[in-house]
Amino acid sequence: MWRPTHPGRFVALVLVALGLLAAAWLPIPYYSEGPGPARDVLTRIAFPGPTEGAARYDPTGSLELTTVRYRQLTPMLALIAWGDDTQAIVPADVVYPTDVPTQVIEQRGVSQMDQSKIAATAVALRAMGLYPKDHGPGALIENIAERCPAEGELFPGDIITEVDGRRVRSASQASRLFDRIPADHPLHFVLDVDGQTERATFTRAPCGPDDELLVGVSMIDAFPFPVTMTSEEIGGPSAGLMWALGLYELLTPEDLTAGRTIAGTGEIAPDGTVYPIGGIADKVVAAQRAGATIFLAPTDNMADLADVDTGDMQVIPVATFDDALQALRQGLPTS
Repeated sequence: MWRPTHPGRFVALVLVALGLLAAAWLPIPYYSEGPGPARDVLTRIAFPGPTEGAARYDPTGSLELTTVRYRQLTPMLALIAWGDDTQAIVPADVVYPTDVPTQVIEQRGVSQMDQSKIAATAVALRAMGLYPKDHGPGALIENIAERCPAEGELFPGDIITEVDGRRVRSASQASRLFDRIPADHPLHFVLDVDGQTERATFTRAPCGPDDELLVGVSMIDAFPFPVTMTSEEIGGPSAGLMWALGLYELLTPEDLTAGRTIAGTGEIAPDGTVYPIGGIADKVVAAQRAGATIFLAPTDNMADLADVDTGDMQVIPVATFDDALQALRQGLPTS
């Protein structure tokens, strides 16, 4: 015989159900770390055409930058990640250290990506003989030192066009103008920021590795034509090698991809040196999922791949941009 549920028992059951749902879906102080998406850099690079910049040569294959994805966990998502051998579970303070504001960490990631694009552009243009002898006016900000006056105020990619009312033609001239101004006097900048004129004033402060009195900017000569690289939400410096290869590929009639899907990673310096990065094993998986047949890895990361199953994908160590070019050319058919 059916009997109505006691109201108190019903309320208790609802509260238990709500508690279970909350326990399953409320965020916990852990993140999953695993392979992120691969992105073709060739479709994300733009520059003016022949009348204002250079001719564009689209190749037949793709050049994929690879990423690591971090995702904040709930108990339910943690259970899923625990059962996935491509995912690791890490404490939240590994992703967002508690002694640095989250906004600062995220901004530094964006700045590192912007810096990698600038270094990549310099490397590719220099390899073609287009730079730095042929450069635009102004001093291009390549890097911002942490905890210096310019941090959070200026950004990689901004171009200094005037210092204290004096026009700037090059990075070396900007440095000379800095040196002429007493250390305790303010420096007045006029800047080109994405085509818009902006102004900023700084007083040098002790910062950097030696606690010198600095504004905190490092500069290179401006590029002969603007180059845009679209990274969206991706941060960090590790796409530099692939940005450099992508720009070089688009500026030269030589088809380095030859119809292949080529993936890779590596921080690049303006002189073409390729530095190791984190998350290399996850990026190998990302490359495999993208269908890559070749993966370019920093030479100093190869020990990290000793126990990683790369399947049929060829992993090629590179220490410089020239190494990467040579590796891709070796796979091209001879005429």
